[in-house]
Amino acid sequence: MDTTSLPPQLESPVTPSPPPVPPPAPPPRPRKSRGWMIFALVLLVLLGLSVLMNVSQMFESLFRVQGVRTQFAGPRLDEVLLENNHSANKIVVVPVDGLISSQMVDRGGNSRVDIIKAQLKRASRDSKVKAVLLKVDSPGGEVLASDEIAKALAEFQQKSGKPVIVSMGGLAASGGYYISAPCQWIVANELTITGSIGVIMSAWNYRGLMNKVGLQPNVYKSGRYKDMLSGSRDPEQITPEERAMVQALIDQTYARFKDVVAEGRKSAAELNEAEGRTLVSDWSEYADGRVLSGKEAYDLGFVDELGNFDVAVKRAKTLADIRNANLIEYRQRYDFGDLFGIFGDSQGRALKVDLGIEIPKLETGRLYFLSPEYLH
Repeated sequence: MDTTSLPPQLESPVTPSPPPVPPPAPPPRPRKSRGWMIFALVLLVLLGLSVLMNVSQMFESLFRVQGVRTQFAGPRLDEVLLENNHSANKIVVVPVDGLISSQMVDRGGNSRVDIIKAQLKRASRDSKVKAVLLKVDSPGGEVLASDEIAKALAEFQQKSGKPVIVSMGGLAASGGYYISAPCQWIVANELTITGSIGVIMSAWNYRGLMNKVGLQPNVYKSGRYKDMLSGSRDPEQITPEERAMVQALIDQTYARFKDVVAEGRKSAAELNEAEGRTLVSDWSEYADGRVLSGKEAYDLGFVDELGNFDVAVKRAKTLADIRNANLIEYRQRYDFGDLFGIFGDSQGRALKVDLGIEIPKLETGRLYFLSPEYLH
């Protein structure tokens, strides 16, 4: 047989192998939170600041031991620009708001009186400062604190020759007017509440309540008048002599108030010549504790001009004999040391709720130049 005539044998088809299946992708690794890193970084920064403060305190103590004069004492003030009028001259705004008190207001042991004195001292040293604008919005306060501020203002004007102009806000009564009286010019709004020239001493007597609950005080004293103004005494035990002594103290302080008003307004009238106002002849009849509106105070000569803060600024430029000035303010500087001090000094601190008003904390036996309608 001829094999060449046979058809060629068909080859069997080759089946292609399937492509390899790739292995499954590994699950994504969970992202690590960086919160702990941020927290650690903040802790390191705070630790570094704490170390720097401790070192600065160490050097401060070393300087004091070696007798080196430093500038750590007293309020730390920074100059803040309130209104830039592109002038080389300055007018310093000194705000006095709220209760006038000698109590400590910062961790450095400084009171409101200390801060105002430091502001006036800095203003007197700066030759570019041409006037001081006292911005008063206060119901008054402690007798001694008010007197210290009034003396500082009078001394500043006398030694520096720079005028102090008062801008009264909604309230400048009693001690608020006491500190205004020595100033060269007083501006009040027509609706300002001012006046209330007088002295008050407040004391609570709770003996009747003690009798109701069965409490009996045991008092040991070195003299017959040692427990004067004690709230645990029976009102019938208060002798006329005691009342006379307390009233004499009130009258003496009240006389000092009237002297400050008379001397301050007289000095202002001499400086202002015919431009300002002078006290009416019977002004002392209105110095009986009554409150006055700004308009009434103007008519009686207790203030020199009616207007707002802008009017007071304009008057300050006139009295300082300048055409323009920048308005500045000396504000206290607070650093991280004051922030950490909040946590380091928990003694005597309390959580307070801000009600939008300041309630005066009156102390028994302390004299106040305070408007009586703000006692309760």
